[in-house]
Amino acid sequence: AKLGLIFLLCFGMLLSACSSGNNGSGSTTNGNAGNKEAETGNKPQEQVKISFMGHGSPQEKEIFMKLIKSYETKYPNVKVEYTSVPPAEYNQKLSTLVASGKTPDVFYVSGPQFYKFAEAGTIQNLQPFLETTELFQEDNVWKQALDRYRFDGTQLGQGDLYGLPKDVGPWAMAYNKTMFEEAGVELPPAEVGKWTWDNWLDAAKKLTKDDNGDGKIDIYGGANFTLEGAVWASGGDFIDYGTGKVTIDTPEFTNAMQWVADLRLKHNVTPSPEDEKALNAYSRFVAGKVGMFPMGPWDQPGFWDLPFEWDIAAWPVNPATGKAGTWVGSMGYSVSSKSKHAQEAFNLAAFLALDAEGQKQNYELGQAVPNLIDMAKG
Repeated sequence: AKLGLIFLLCFGMLLSACSSGNNGSGSTTNGNAGNKEAETGNKPQEQVKISFMGHGSPQEKEIFMKLIKSYETKYPNVKVEYTSVPPAEYNQKLSTLVASGKTPDVFYVSGPQFYKFAEAGTIQNLQPFLETTELFQEDNVWKQALDRYRFDGTQLGQGDLYGLPKDVGPWAMAYNKTMFEEAGVELPPAEVGKWTWDNWLDAAKKLTKDDNGDGKIDIYGGANFTLEGAVWASGGDFIDYGTGKVTIDTPEFTNAMQWVADLRLKHNVTPSPEDEKALNAYSRFVAGKVGMFPMGPWDQPGFWDLPFEWDIAAWPVNPATGKAGTWVGSMGYSVSSKSKHAQEAFNLAAFLALDAEGQKQNYELGQAVPNLIDMAKG
C-alpha cells in the first residue's frame, strides 16, 4: 500500500507538470459489454473466440489471466485465447503474425510500432466504438495517456483513438535496501530534491563490485540512467515543439548526454550494451546484480517475493538546476483491423482500460496506476 501511494503521488505530480477508420461492424454478435446494452430477447448469443497477445513477467501473465477470467464472466459468450510472449521477443513475434495475416484480435502496442500500425491500417479506429459506450468518460482518463494513442492520418497525438492505454506511470528509482546496508551506504531519502545526481553516482560507485576478482564487474551500482530524464532535468529537450527544430546540439542536451555516457565509459557503474543484452535491467535487479533500477508501477508484482529488501527513492535531481526528470511510460491495447469479432475485441480492450471493475482489479493486483482519474486520486 505504501509503494502504491508513492507511485500515485509521483504520478499526480508528474502529470500536473506535463501538461476515419473502420466502424467496427466486423462483429456479427451482440457483445456490447460495457456499452448501452442491446435488446437480445430470448435469442441466444453466438459463442465467439478472440485472441489477445501481450508480454511481461510471469507475474504480469498471472494477473492478466485473472483479468481475462473476469471479462469472460462478464461476457459469457466470449472466450479469450491469451498469449504472453517474453518482452524481448514480442515486437518480432507481433510483426511476424501481422505479416502472415494472423494478427491477434487485441494486442499490446507502443511508440513507433503503434504509429506504423496506425499508418498502415493494421489497427482499428476505435472512435466509433467509444462513441457508443458508457465506459468512456474522456475527462476521467489521463489526457497524457489517451494522446499517446491518437492518430489523425499523419501525426500522433491528435485525431481519433486507435488504442486505449493499458497503463501510464512514472518511473521511480527502486533500490536494493539490503545491498545498501551491507555496503554501508546511506539510504536514499524519500523527499524530492534531497538526492542529487552526485549522490546517486557516489552510491553507485560504492555498490559496484567485482565479487570474484576476475577483473569483471559482477554487481553494478545502477542500471542505465535514462537519457530523456537527464536532458529534461538539465533544461533541454530533443525538439523545440514550437518551431519543430531539433535541439540536440544545445549545451543543456550535450551536458546531459555526457553525464549519462560517463556513468558507463568513465565511472563504469552501469552495465554495457553487451551486459544488457545478456541480462536486462529488470532481470539484473531481481537477481541482485544491480543496486538501483528505474522501475515502473508494472514492475511491482515481480518484486513481491524477492530474497532481499527493496524500497523506492525520490528521483535524483540535477545539482545544477535542482530539477528531476523521469520517463512516464505507457503501453496500449489496439484491435486488429482484420478482426472478425471487432466488437468483442473492443469490449476486451475497454474492460481492461476503462471499466471500473477491470481497473480496480488491475490496481489491487499491483499491475498499474488506474487510468481512471477519480480512482487514482481515490
